[in-house]
Amino acid sequence: MRNWPRLALIAWVMLRHGMDQLVLTQFSHPLLRLLARVLSVGRRLDAPRGVRLRLAFERLGPIFVKFGQVLSTRRDLMPPDIADELARLQDRVPPFSSALARQLIEKSLGRPIEAVFAQFDADPVASASIAQVHFGVLHDGRQVAVKVLRPGVLEVIDADLGLLRTGARWLERLSADGRRLRPREVVAEFDKYLHDELDLGREAANAAQLRRNMDGLDLLMVPEMIWDLSSAEVLVMERMFGVPISQVERLREAGVDIPKLARDGVTIFFTQVFRDGFFHADMHPGNIMVSLAPATFQRYIALDFGIVGTLDARDKEYLAQNFLAFFQRDYRRVAELHIESGWVPPTTRADELEGAIRAVCEPHFDRPLKDISLGQVLMRLFQTSRRFNVEIQPQLVLLQKTLLNVEGLGRQLDPELDLWSTAKPFLERWMNEQIGWRALAHQLRQEAPRYAQYLPALPRLLHDALKAQAGAASGSGDAAASRELLQALLAEQRRTNRMLQTAGWLVTGFLLGVVSAALLVRWMML
Repeated sequence: MRNWPRLALIAWVMLRHGMDQLVLTQFSHPLLRLLARVLSVGRRLDAPRGVRLRLAFERLGPIFVKFGQVLSTRRDLMPPDIADELARLQDRVPPFSSALARQLIEKSLGRPIEAVFAQFDADPVASASIAQVHFGVLHDGRQVAVKVLRPGVLEVIDADLGLLRTGARWLERLSADGRRLRPREVVAEFDKYLHDELDLGREAANAAQLRRNMDGLDLLMVPEMIWDLSSAEVLVMERMFGVPISQVERLREAGVDIPKLARDGVTIFFTQVFRDGFFHADMHPGNIMVSLAPATFQRYIALDFGIVGTLDARDKEYLAQNFLAFFQRDYRRVAELHIESGWVPPTTRADELEGAIRAVCEPHFDRPLKDISLGQVLMRLFQTSRRFNVEIQPQLVLLQKTLLNVEGLGRQLDPELDLWSTAKPFLERWMNEQIGWRALAHQLRQEAPRYAQYLPALPRLLHDALKAQAGAASGSGDAAASRELLQALLAEQRRTNRMLQTAGWLVTGFLLGVVSAALLVRWMML
């Protein structure tokens, strides 16, 4: 019952902006079209449909705005008039008052704005669903951007999440297919990321981690966080200068190599996902710029780090193997990986799953991005997954969303981009680093501190374990055999210790001999 007021508000906003008409008129059935005409009686819907949809999303708050942001990047799925309007949701949501923003900043800083900033722009330069941004200059001359949370945003998000949780419970109760989708876990994952985004201190930590990860790649710039001026409600960071990535013509006129820029974007995405397991998960055009400064020309600039995705080593390995198998058209391996990972029931026949995946993917190879809709490919894969009871992995939902954003950006920059051939060399190189002697040496280096801690205690631990085993065996009537085994193992341990001690003395003697010889040669030269 707590959710009914919010549900009523959503229904009222949708009706007020004619969203019912927008949906019903998409169907060809005469009764549905008649219903659309009847519902439109007495309402003036003069504004274009894209404007009405954008206004409805703005009125309904952050979750709807974020949904609109995702839709705005899918120009292969959305009509141009709707996509153009929804693109305004990326950084042009109506701001809250400058006086309130100033009050929130001063409360966070604990002092007047003039005590911290030599200059502060009262008018926001960007305003989104969660926060808005002002520019300023510190007294030491550093130019900064100040991000301020919207007041009251938490209550709206919690109300919408309550509706989503209710819907997820009903979906699981009423549909076997709904249970396969694991909607409650997906909503819980969404809940976690949204509440993380409301903590600007966490966003600053995400930015610092991403900046450290990308250091040395020379493809992506991340602003430096100013920690002593930041809090959970206000974030002060280095101001970045660049051109929004959506202004492709302006970038081209400045001499930016647009096809290379598109390829670099794919490289950045796959580096964050597979090398680091830590990726920017809100990559819509409002959060990405391109630097035109001579020292950093054509580098990406990332903004807004409230939502990041993480993958563990197991997820990365399975995903990389799946991608490589797709690129190599080894659909049998894709099917086997799904069975091995538990994403499909163990009774699934690999040959049947292989044939279904081949039918979906084969038509889309060797074609440029302009001729491929990854959204449509994913939709067909989703239909196939339903047939084979593939379980949705909640930890991969953000990755799927980000992959759609990356494809949308690539489509805007370079429709001729071959996503497969661009990503394949990176994944092959990454996989080569995960196996063989190089991977073994890397793992040994990582585990060396732990080994160094345990090795000196290993003989004692072994002795204690054997004594415990002997004691347990004596209680079951095998005392004599256990004592004999214990004595044999201890004798072998003493023999091994003597060998190691002898080897240590030999190595020490050899090193002392080398050092003595070097000192003697140096003395003779003097």
